[in-house]
Amino acid sequence: MSFTSRLLKWYSENKRDLPWRESADPYKIWLSEIILQQTRIVQGLGYYHRFLDKYPDIQALANASEDDVLSVWQGLGYYSRARNLHHTAKEIVKQYNGKFPEDYKDLLKLKGIGPYTAAAIASIAFNLPHATVDGNVTRVLARYFGITDPVNETHIKNQINSAANELMDLQRPGMFNQAMMDLGATICKPGKPLCNFCPVNKDCIARISGIEESIPVKTSKIVQRERFFHFFLLHTQANHERMFLIEKREQNDIWKNLHQLPLIETPDNDLAENLLIQHPVLSLLIRDNIPVTPGGYVRHFEHILTHQRLQAFFYNIHLPSEYYPNFDGTYKWVTFDEFSKLGKPVLISKYMEVFRDFFENQ
Repeated sequence: MSFTSRLLKWYSENKRDLPWRESADPYKIWLSEIILQQTRIVQGLGYYHRFLDKYPDIQALANASEDDVLSVWQGLGYYSRARNLHHTAKEIVKQYNGKFPEDYKDLLKLKGIGPYTAAAIASIAFNLPHATVDGNVTRVLARYFGITDPVNETHIKNQINSAANELMDLQRPGMFNQAMMDLGATICKPGKPLCNFCPVNKDCIARISGIEESIPVKTSKIVQRERFFHFFLLHTQANHERMFLIEKREQNDIWKNLHQLPLIETPDNDLAENLLIQHPVLSLLIRDNIPVTPGGYVRHFEHILTHQRLQAFFYNIHLPSEYYPNFDGTYKWVTFDEFSKLGKPVLISKYMEVFRDFFENQ
């Protein structure tokens, strides 16, 4: 029995029960693939159901505002995925009359859809023979063929892609791709694979050679950049409601188009006075004789991202009642309830929960 026959037999008996496998709807497949990028299934499931509840089809997603989409996405990280999701939904509605293109190359032209996602949609929704090669599939094939060279080198990537396409069942490409993903996720795991339960273990070179725990290998490690963020919670009592100032991040950086508290970024954890004077909001407070760093920061959080480690310092500044001047640009005053409906980084939500609890318990 061939590799592919054994794999598909194993899959038919052991496949994971996942909601997006209940239909060949390209919208649901696409949504699940985008959510599960950099996200574990156990976490992604809840988001998948919430997105479908709020946006049951691509038209509903296209009609939504970006702020709404980012708000539903909050907590998943890598927010460019949500922005691309929204952008592509609008493009499919506009350019393809709300229907996914069935051609692999046309799928690749859509924002946020790379070779893996395009292959998943093409094979599962449209039964086209394109192999999905992610970390799970790479690990399975590197071990099966005994590939000891770094799998993130271009020529090895090409070798693994070719192998996946050659092994594919041309009559059932979607089933083959999902079987490969399941095998890597549940049996051929990182570290210590469950070789005794693997349907293709008899021919696996890594297992035969006793090197299954040492491959695959990669050449380089992720280098984390440390950044220092100083956030200012400027709040006042106005019209019997507590209001605070927020800004929208528009630069090409983490959290693009999400809302946060006014920020100063520094090269280290020191906040120099001249930076306060240069800030468009804080300079106005200084001019009005309002101290902007009373007692220093009140909270410090360390927030870890894949490539960055953020040191975040929060300053609580209680402004005089009814003091909420207008500012140009991306700044605006909001209430707690208004802010809860906006997309924002988890880091900001974390501090605002502390702040809200404090005032509600007064």
